[in-house]
Order: sequence, then structure tokens, then C-alpha cells
Amino acid sequence: MNKKKGLTYKDSGVDIFEEGEAIDQIWRLLPKTFQLNPKVKFLPAISHYGGIVDIGMPDKYLVVTVDGVGSKVLIAEMLEKYDTVGIDCIAMNVNDLICVGAEPLVFVDYFAIEQPNSHMAYQITQGLVKGAEQAKMVIIGGETATLPDIIRGVDGKGFDLAGTAIGIVDKNKLLLGDKIQPGDAIFGIASSGLHSNGYSLVRKVLLEKHAITDTVNGISLAEELLRPTAIYVQEVLELIDKVELHGLANITGGAFLKLARLLRQSKEEIGVLLNNLPEPPLIFKLIQSLGNISNKEMYQTLNMGIGFCIIAPPKAFTKIKEICTKYNKTVYQIGKITNKKQITIKLPSETLDYPTNKY
Repeated sequence: MNKKKGLTYKDSGVDIFEEGEAIDQIWRLLPKTFQLNPKVKFLPAISHYGGIVDIGMPDKYLVVTVDGVGSKVLIAEMLEKYDTVGIDCIAMNVNDLICVGAEPLVFVDYFAIEQPNSHMAYQITQGLVKGAEQAKMVIIGGETATLPDIIRGVDGKGFDLAGTAIGIVDKNKLLLGDKIQPGDAIFGIASSGLHSNGYSLVRKVLLEKHAITDTVNGISLAEELLRPTAIYVQEVLELIDKVELHGLANITGGAFLKLARLLRQSKEEIGVLLNNLPEPPLIFKLIQSLGNISNKEMYQTLNMGIGFCIIAPPKAFTKIKEICTKYNKTVYQIGKITNKKQITIKLPSETLDYPTNKY
């Protein structure tokens, strides 16, 4: 009997490698704009976690990020519960911003709706405010658009939510990954669950045979699928002040392939070995089991319980753990930097290898 073919992210409509090719095409055009404004003097680290700009401040760079909640909004629509996705929107932006060492300052959101809905708007704003409180960031405004011909959701409740965060970083604290070297340790801070990535695959697997209100193997799908993305701002900013750090990575779309963004900044031939990852939380095991998804696909699509990575000398672990514990975050030493140019994930059952030229 032939074994059922396992699902992939591509099967659900998202091809991360094709997406990467599209991003490469975009970055071939954007440099044409870099000299258009003489007030902008510094744009390093193309395709990093944020756009870094020198606007003439003597000791600081401006950093800008943009991101959204993605198809997780469909879960909110199904449940008619909108007070958590605002936290996700803040998290997706500020967790990128801090990867280059920046402190979040201000945020603007973009809220597109299928039909005007004051109840929805109020709950979404509640979540935005909660996220901003965690990040200690000011929301200064945004844009709301009613687009019934474009936004289509569940029973007329469709919406999309995205935003832009702006922060500053001391020039001498800018973190790009260029100081990463073989022998550095990789530390992973636990995620709060699925966060806000991979939901096209997650919905295809979990909701094909189950209702969003079901409990499966003791797991409430509604609770897990709407669980807000963890915000790592406060502990990471304190780490930047008190610990020697060589690189920071937000584990979002593309999962551990996101580490490649840091590796590309180094002048050395370096790679990643993740050989001590913790056991994935139950929700990831349920998705893998129901979808018959390979380990290779899981670890390049979902965060598998690690939401943020820190690259630092091994001796930094004690201080990193102390600071993360202060902010109620669990941290693990999950691997190291090697001199082999690839991303390798060593599991008890198999070893997975990925290229470093993606994401």
C-alpha cells in the first residue's frame, strides 16, 4: 500500500522559495532609488529584518519595518473574536525591528475591511494597544479602508491588518550578523505557539476535517490558533545593553531558514547547526500527524516552539537566561555556528540540511 503523500506549504498555496525569488527580483530594482534623496546616506544590509537609514543624526540610525497578520485573520473571522490579532500585528513588526538592535518608537496600522464594523474595529484596536504596551511603543495613527471588491472574508467579516514600526538604534549597537563566527552559540527563546506564520498550511490541515471550535487530542483549536504572538522587545533590548551579542533572528515565515539573513552578512564561510532543539509543543505534533508532513517541511515552515534566536559567545548563556527569565521567557541553547555553509537541523530521527541562500 502506498503511503499517503505528506502535505507541504506549497500545497496550501504558499511557495516560500518562489517568494524568495520574487524578493530577489524586487531588490534588483530598489537600489535605483537609493541616491534619490541626498538626506539618506546609509542603507546597509539589503533584505535584512528592517530598513536602516542615516538621516543625519550623529549617533543613531532610523530603522523601519512593515508586516501584517496574514491569513490568521481568517481564524478571528471564524470565531468573531478580534481582540488578539492586533497584538500579532505589533509583534510581527517589533520582533523584526529589534533584530538589528533598534528600540521601537512609533507605529501606524493599515486596516482594510470588507464592510464597516465598529465592533471589529474596537476589538482590533484593543489588541493593538495591548501589543504597544508590551513593546512600549506609541501608536500615532493609521489608515482604514473599506474595500468590498478586494477584501473577502468569512460571512462578510473580511479584513486585513498590517502596520509599520519605526525605531532607532545607536550606531555602535547596530546588529547585522557581520560579527558572527564559528563557535558562537545559538540560543532560542520559546514561542507562544504558532505565532502568525504558516497559517495557510495550518488551516488546510486542521480545518479540513475539524471545526474551529473542536478540541482535538486535548487541544482547543480555537485557543491555539488565536494565541497571540510573543513580543520579545523588553528582554532583547536589555540583552543588547548587557550582553555581547553577534546576531538576532525573528523566526517567522521560512522558520529556521531566517537565520540565513544573518549568515549572509559575515565575510566568513559560516553555517548553522541546530542539534539541541527542545521537543515541539503539542500543536506542532498534531499538525504534523494530521497532515502527514515531513520533518523537513515542518522545520522550514513553522517555528516548532522557538520564536526568536540569539547568537552570542557560549559564555553568555548564564546572563541571557537570567534576563529572559526576568521577563517570563524560556530560553534554550539550541546549537552553534559552524564553518560549513549550510543550515543543519539534527533531530533524533534524522538530519535535515538547508541552503543558506534562501530567505
